[in-house]
Parts: sequence; structure tokens; C-alpha cells
Amino acid sequence: MVFLFNTKYIMISPLIPQNEKSRMKALKEYSILDTLPEQEYDDITQLASMICETSISTISLIDEKRQWFKSKVGLDAVESRREDSFCAHAIIEPDKIFTVKDSRLDERFHDNPFVIGDPHVIFYTGVPLVSPEGFSLGTLCVIDDKPKELTEEQLKSLKALSNQVVSLFELRKSKMLLEKFTKDLENRNAELEKFAQVAAHDIKSPLSNISSLTQILIEDYSSDLDDDARNLMAMLDLSSKTLRNLVDGILEHSRTDSLLVETRSVFNFGELLDETIQLFDNKEEFIFVRSFVNKEIYTNRVALQQILINLIVNGVKYNDKPQVIIEMGFEETEEYYEFYVKDNGPGIKKMDQKRIFDIFEVLTGEDRFGNRGNGIGLSTVKKLVEGLGGKILVDSQINKGTTFSFVITKFNFL
Repeated sequence: MVFLFNTKYIMISPLIPQNEKSRMKALKEYSILDTLPEQEYDDITQLASMICETSISTISLIDEKRQWFKSKVGLDAVESRREDSFCAHAIIEPDKIFTVKDSRLDERFHDNPFVIGDPHVIFYTGVPLVSPEGFSLGTLCVIDDKPKELTEEQLKSLKALSNQVVSLFELRKSKMLLEKFTKDLENRNAELEKFAQVAAHDIKSPLSNISSLTQILIEDYSSDLDDDARNLMAMLDLSSKTLRNLVDGILEHSRTDSLLVETRSVFNFGELLDETIQLFDNKEEFIFVRSFVNKEIYTNRVALQQILINLIVNGVKYNDKPQVIIEMGFEETEEYYEFYVKDNGPGIKKMDQKRIFDIFEVLTGEDRFGNRGNGIGLSTVKKLVEGLGGKILVDSQINKGTTFSFVITKFNFL
């Protein structure tokens, strides 16, 4: 509703701030004009009216041609003309509280349509709503239909409430920026994952061909080659396999964020562990020790399994003992699920333990199967654990094995 009057009048129109262009830009960055009522703002105007003992209170924003009310008490209007607005006068001096004790005695307002007609604005006090950059966006104001003067305590309270309004504006802007950043990040992650998949496919195909052709040359023409040539062919075969494993590792690392998007579910931890072990020990070559009471847990199943796969595979691949022994433990506290994976391998030097979670960091040469690592697995583990609201630690002694302990929160961080 817009106040319209046929009464002819002459009044002093409000000045236009010198920084009007920048002020309008700042106001529009909040994207708050013409939004629906919100309880947080209505609570403030209600409180302002009660503290100042006035019949009307509003949160008014001044745009190019109008005064628009984000919140109001004791008023039916949605907006009014800027030239009729008391608030348009108030924003001229952002650092001052603007007060009109009796508009009928003020030459700027005595013939204002809101003074001589409804809602009969006789008393007005407005506190400018000033952005952190110093732009006056509008006011928090209190209005009455009779002369009045606020006490110092009432003015201080009104100023404090105006600060709360600006804080709500800033919170709104931050939320919008965060939503935009999150959306942009999701789009970029999707593009990166697509790129990684395409790149991995395009790289792995020729690598597979190189490896296959190399195997054919080694198997069918080895007798025609001298020792140097055979060594070169073996190196070519190993290099192609190493590069293919590296591509697989990079692709797995790039998928970490998408794994964390998986919803949480209830599942049996022991069954998950059995399923995980079967992936690479179907011949039962290694010893697995379970040091926990089996129970159901509630977390991201896919992400937890990926963590376990990487830790168990590391414990097997880089083990120098004739009999590989992997021990797995689990406990539950009020806030966390706590796990550990312990091996009887060669251990990790103290000076190297801080580096093992860095991507592409490789501390050893060939594993027990003659393959070289790519330094991606533990980096992926750390990323997944932290994505589940937890942390991972390593405890290792040379010739006595390594224990990876990690916790994940029981609360939903995803």
C-alpha cells in the first residue's frame, strides 16, 4: 500500500547523499528490498516500539524513489515516496540520530502529507542503518502521533537495536556469498571430476597398449634380444605400469569429495571389514586380527570403507615380514567412532612420519610385490577422515610396525 494524498502542500524535500551511487550499490548487494517479512526483524521493531513507548516503529530502506519497510509495527503501508520520507532526511548524516519532537512546528515537515494526514507523524526519531563501509541504507525509527522526547537510555537502546539490524543484513550477505561460493565449488568439482575421468581414460588406453605390446615383445621375441634390450623392455613395462597406477591414484583422490557426499547409514562394522578384506585377500594369505566387539554404527559407509582399504593395503604392500599380520580395532565414545589399523611391517622413521600424508610423497621403493607406490593413498585417507569431522594419527617404531589411529565424528558434518 502506498500513501496517496490529493492535498496540495509545499515542503522541504530531503537532500540526496553525496555518495548516493555507492550507497545504492551497497544497499542492493544485500538483496533485501521487496523480500518477505522475517521474524528476526519484526522482533526488533516490536522491541523498539515497546522501549520507546511509541505506536509505530519501522525498519525503513531508502532506494532511488521510495522508502520501503522491511518491518513495521503499527503501520499498514508497504512503501512510500522518498520525497515524503522522514527517513530520507535521517540518512544524510549517518553518524547522528535524527529527531523531530513536533513536526507541526518544523518547516521541513509541517505540511508533509504524513503529518497532516494518516498516520499523523508528529514525533519521529530515526537511527541510520550504517553498513560497515559507512553507507547509510535506511533507518530504524520510532513514530508517534503526539509530541515526544526520548530519554538517553531509550536512545542508547534504539542505537543498539539498529546495530542488530545491520548485523542481520551482514549475516544475510554472508549467507548469500557462502551459497554462491558453495555452488561455484560444486560446479568446479564436477568439472574437475569429469576432466579427471576423461584424462584418465585417454592416458590409460595408450598405456595399456604400451604395456600389452611390451609383454608381447618380452614373451615372443626375448630370445632375439640381448641382455641390455631385455632390461630396457622390462623397464618400459614397469614404467607403463607405474604411470597407470599413478593415474588410478589421482583419479581416486579426485573422487574423494564425491565420496563424502554419500549419505550416512546404519551398518554392521564387522561385516564391512569382512567385505573389505575379501577384496584383496580371497586366498587367505595374510593374518587379520580383530580387536573389537562387533556392533552396528551410523556413518558414511563408502567413505569409511575407502579409508580401511587404503590403510590395510598399505599394511600389506609395504610389509617386509614373511607373515603379514594386520590388527584392526574399534571403540565407540559419546562423540566419536575410534579405529586403528596396526601392521607388523618395517615401521616409519620419526622424521618421515609428518610427510606420509602429503600427496605424491613416496618414502619407499618397491613394495613386496615389486611395484612402486604413488604417494596418493594416505593423502586420500587424511582427506576422507577430515571430511568426516575427524583426524588421523600415526605411531610407528622401526622394525616393530606401524599403527594408524583415526576418529570420525558421530554427528553429521556432511
